[in-house]
Amino acid sequence: MLKLVKQARAAFSMLSADEVKKRAGKPVQIGLVADSSGAYSEMEEFLTPAALPRDEWQHRIGQVHRASEAKPPAKVDIVMYEPGLACPKGAFTYHRGDPARTVVEVLSEKRDLALALGRQFPAFRPTVVEAIIHEVCRENALFAVATALPNVVPNFIELPWLFGEFASDTAFLTANQVRMAFQIAAACGKDVGLAEQKIEVLGIAGGALGWRALARELVGHIPLGGGLIPKGAIAYAGTFVAGKGLEALHMRNAFHTDEERKSQYERGLAQGREVVRGIHAS
Repeated sequence: MLKLVKQARAAFSMLSADEVKKRAGKPVQIGLVADSSGAYSEMEEFLTPAALPRDEWQHRIGQVHRASEAKPPAKVDIVMYEPGLACPKGAFTYHRGDPARTVVEVLSEKRDLALALGRQFPAFRPTVVEAIIHEVCRENALFAVATALPNVVPNFIELPWLFGEFASDTAFLTANQVRMAFQIAAACGKDVGLAEQKIEVLGIAGGALGWRALARELVGHIPLGGGLIPKGAIAYAGTFVAGKGLEALHMRNAFHTDEERKSQYERGLAQGREVVRGIHAS
């Protein structure tokens, strides 16, 4: 549990729009290896689809390099091979017919480039955003559980944001959602920062009040820690609703209806229960 608490603390320390911009803006150079022009074009279309705005397409295609170029760069961040060619360790195969598998394999090995890949190459964006939402939901569920455990709370004295119940609970969870908003916007190629995302941030702050009050009430009325799973699950679900709303806004320019938010909350609550049971068991 304390190991997970430290992970949440490290994540919270990244609440910096400038840091998110820096990570997302790092140019990712991708090298391609194939034995035909058609195979090169196929992988380029996967990475830089023709449907992109022309200016953006020209910028991104400049980050993708064929091994057959007269002067390919000496070093790239990712090397991708045509299917059927022997792929050396450290490189990745482009899975024709299953590009989602390619995305998962690259992100599993290049986690430090996730934000940049999401921002610069649309094929990676849905998976990157989904991972951001899950990670922040899990961190918030952890924190909600940890602050309700008597043997864990004293260890939070060392944390710089601990200024009583509000700061150790509501403020942490809300600020972590703001960090999530920064990351999702960055991964989707949008502007990042409190000023740039003021409507989103105000929505997060307002939405936190109701579900946090409910979570505290649960712990207060269920004896012997019986409210830990509901409290953590509510923290997860509230964060999940916020994250899925941001995903819809940035990826589809859409807003969830009340019915959709209710459905997302129920889905998040079910996922949150499973996550908290796993945390509690550990």
